[in-house]
Amino acid sequence: MSRDLIVFGEDWGSLPSSTQHLIKYLAKQRKVVWVNSIGLRRPDFSRHDIKRIFNKLFGTKARSLPIKKTSKLPGKNFHIVYPRTFPAPRSTIGRWLAAKLLVSQIKPVTRAAGLTRPILWISLPTAVDVAGQLDESALIYYCGDDFSALAGVDHTTVAKREHELIKKSDLILAASEQLAQRLPEETTRLLPHGVDFSLFSTPALRAEDLPNDGRPIAGFYGSISDWLDIDLLCKTIVRMPHWHFVFIGKQVVDTGALSKFNNVHLLGELSHQQLPSYSQHWTASLLPFKDNAQIRACNPLKLNEYLAAGSPIISTPFPALKPFQEVLQIVNNSDEMVNALEASEKMKNIKFLSDASRNTVVKNSWSARAQQVSQWMETL
Repeated sequence: MSRDLIVFGEDWGSLPSSTQHLIKYLAKQRKVVWVNSIGLRRPDFSRHDIKRIFNKLFGTKARSLPIKKTSKLPGKNFHIVYPRTFPAPRSTIGRWLAAKLLVSQIKPVTRAAGLTRPILWISLPTAVDVAGQLDESALIYYCGDDFSALAGVDHTTVAKREHELIKKSDLILAASEQLAQRLPEETTRLLPHGVDFSLFSTPALRAEDLPNDGRPIAGFYGSISDWLDIDLLCKTIVRMPHWHFVFIGKQVVDTGALSKFNNVHLLGELSHQQLPSYSQHWTASLLPFKDNAQIRACNPLKLNEYLAAGSPIISTPFPALKPFQEVLQIVNNSDEMVNALEASEKMKNIKFLSDASRNTVVKNSWSARAQQVSQWMETL
């Protein structure tokens, strides 16, 4: 019998996370109540945070949204809770009040949805305060990031909540070996990220705004954040004026150093479904990350997606690359990146190299990952 789920994750429909990919498949066989983000830090007085607080506390969206009202949700028994809450409270009374407020909004939805002894799935450690209050039969912690190093997080608060969550969890799913090493061996299972292989390997039409003047293109998609090595990129770009450099994603940090180059194209955020129209047609895919704790613990979703798309991949080194070293070019500085880009221009149209990249991830589908999780869930 498939076990029902209450899931605490980010806002459903935002940039697709590993949790969303997994739940999309798990929801086909069970009832799911998804609770939108409750936050990982206390808000400040910025315009963005004030607006977000107002929407969280006084927003007009319904507390639950059944599948029939939108085509973007998986399964016929999928409901979303839009929580009114106080993000990442620190005091004992604040935590108690926030938990009571959340439970009062979630329980009516779980009852209406007919959930029976659901499993509580937590991807955000700040949700630990509701553990034991939702009539759950077991608790899963999905650890997809090193929250102690993640940007935009109240590290002290989240670290304390994660410690509590780890002790309470019946099953912990770790997205990388580096994350698994710091978690209890007896309750932790390694669950590397998967890939929507069909989406990224099926030939897609070239995007209209992708440069198309015959010059080679180096591309990246994802958050333009602190973990990108902007200095490495700038040192490379200035030496490659005959290349286009395309960046797709939300700009979290100042991109002035990049935008000053005429051959740099910042295309902003795009939907996940649109990405193959870019990554299949540029000359090389980039993973130009800094060497820091967050990157050393990460297992980026885009790595498998780049491999499925079949273009040459150039990356700075980090541990999750180890199984794929034979189909990547790993670089440590701008000289090596320039050489790798020049080599990629020669490799781009060699079919057996593209096939080799795809074959490394063909078995790593999100569907296969979800089947494994389902088997583990049934033992709880």
